[in-house]
Amino acid sequence: MTALHLSGVVLPEGEHRDLWVRDGRITFEPVPGAETVSRGGWLLPGLVDAHCHVGIASGGGPVENLAAARTQALTERAAGVLALRDCGSPVDTRPLDDEADLPRIIRAGRHIAAHRRYIPELAVEVDPGDLAAEVRVQARRGDGWVKLVGDWIDRGVGDLAPEWPREALEAAIAAAHAEGARVTAHTFGTAALPDLIGAGIDCIEHGTGLTEELIGEMAARGTAVVPTLLNVEHFPGFAAAGEKRFPAYASTMRRLYAGSGAVVRAAFEAGVPVFAGTDAGGGIEHGVIADEVRALHAAGLPAEVALAAASWAARSWLGLPCIEEGAPGDLVVYDADPRSDLDTLQRPQRMLLRGAVVA
Repeated sequence: MTALHLSGVVLPEGEHRDLWVRDGRITFEPVPGAETVSRGGWLLPGLVDAHCHVGIASGGGPVENLAAARTQALTERAAGVLALRDCGSPVDTRPLDDEADLPRIIRAGRHIAAHRRYIPELAVEVDPGDLAAEVRVQARRGDGWVKLVGDWIDRGVGDLAPEWPREALEAAIAAAHAEGARVTAHTFGTAALPDLIGAGIDCIEHGTGLTEELIGEMAARGTAVVPTLLNVEHFPGFAAAGEKRFPAYASTMRRLYAGSGAVVRAAFEAGVPVFAGTDAGGGIEHGVIADEVRALHAAGLPAEVALAAASWAARSWLGLPCIEEGAPGDLVVYDADPRSDLDTLQRPQRMLLRGAVVA
């Protein structure tokens, strides 16, 4: 592999530096004869989409084949996303790991839901008594994460409702931790959150039902949230689609949508770790991480914090290195400082993945 040379402002430190990539890894020691591939830009640790679904087709359901999943991953890469936390996929995408030009995928196995309480074909459906055992299965299939469906519409109630009793959650989260995996959960409403957070969950997805008290508990525990604000923009449509049969659900979704920005702002101000995830797959197109970062900023996160939520902070949270000695050469170059103008994220100029130029 040819050694490469780049120079520019290295983020997040903000210092102008020269760096080299040799044998796929970053070094700050000069490498004679290296090819200069970028000069004078802003060098950002590869972007992260902390909540997406490679393997779920547009409109829902599994993709037809791995080629379709590969196309989704390439769409993410074109947006500067070099690492994905796949929060549940019905397709085994591990063969994609053999393809060096694709983003790194950190998997959570399949969604785990109660019977008939999630989107058809996507989840493994179990009884509460079998939740811990299935969590062990998915922990071994994933890359350090397990994904629960914490709430969904209960047609008997006509509104969002929790899927699991507290004792089942405690056993399941303990089982995941014993396997070395962290647990996250889909939640829109409020009712499921006290038991999930109290049982020791590591992350909440969406989290539109968070209250001030629950946010305080998450901050104390270090529980993260991935707000997926692009997904939340669909709540009025969900409400309209369900209003005739489930008016209470429609009212809930409109209320959650109205308060979603304030929830994100309150979580950030309380010290809850907030990360950027688009929920791409299904109803949201891949490759829109810049839109999610801008949405976090619009909700009240400072621009640099919103950027970090999709780059260096997210990478640290997921155990991925940034631009540092010996790290894999995963970085994106921009022609302007994205901390000053988040629109710059739409215009990646050069990308290195695993030490090779991919764009």
